[in-house]
Amino acid sequence: MTVPAPEEARRALRALVDQPRAWHTDLGEVPSGTALRRSAVLLLFGPLEESDHVGAAAQADVDVLLTRRSDALRHHPGQVAFPGGGIEEGEAIEDAALREAVEETGLDPRGVEILGALSAVPVLASGNAVVPVVAWWRRPSPLVADGVETAEAFRVPVRHLVDPRVRGTVKIERPGRRYRGPAFAVDSGHVVWGFTAHVLDALLEALGWAGPWDRDREINAPGFGPGTPGTSVPPGSSPPASYRGSR
Repeated sequence: MTVPAPEEARRALRALVDQPRAWHTDLGEVPSGTALRRSAVLLLFGPLEESDHVGAAAQADVDVLLTRRSDALRHHPGQVAFPGGGIEEGEAIEDAALREAVEETGLDPRGVEILGALSAVPVLASGNAVVPVVAWWRRPSPLVADGVETAEAFRVPVRHLVDPRVRGTVKIERPGRRYRGPAFAVDSGHVVWGFTAHVLDALLEALGWAGPWDRDREINAPGFGPGTPGTSVPPGSSPPASYRGSR
């Protein structure tokens, strides 16, 4: 579960998008002949800035941009997600992902290097075929959540995501609904599950950054089960307050 230094990480991400078919999630491929809306999300990685962490040992870290969706949204309210949204008619996939990220998080697009797009992932619950667009944050900029679609925008060190102590499985069983999938309890207030967790899980595996983790360990998804969602940040890691973000 070793995450490489930033420049090596960028090269690994670039190599992955050069072979998009070599990457896939447990959600499968978009069914042929299915009328799904086309959407794109931005998977924005970058070097963790010195001011973002505690201690010199983390200076070579890589982080990824995530958001928390507004509780007022119809689909996936309150869930942690990648910034993104629908692709407008005549719009390139990469342009759509970057445009949505700018609208939701206030980032400066001039500092973003688009590396490429991966194969589309079906999200049948919301009727979308979502294309993950991988990008590198050459010049990170302040984040300001729009307060409409996005309640928070924040950056999470990848070393938190690959730590087996924050990984587990979300299980949901309700009348007419059964779900089981990977999850990341990055801190006591942010649990990554659903589509975003499937993409992160597959990406970390494809890059060779992930290590073994306990798939039988259950993590509560916010709003879908008893108890407090998530878990504490692993000992020796930067505390949640060190994440650079905006509400």
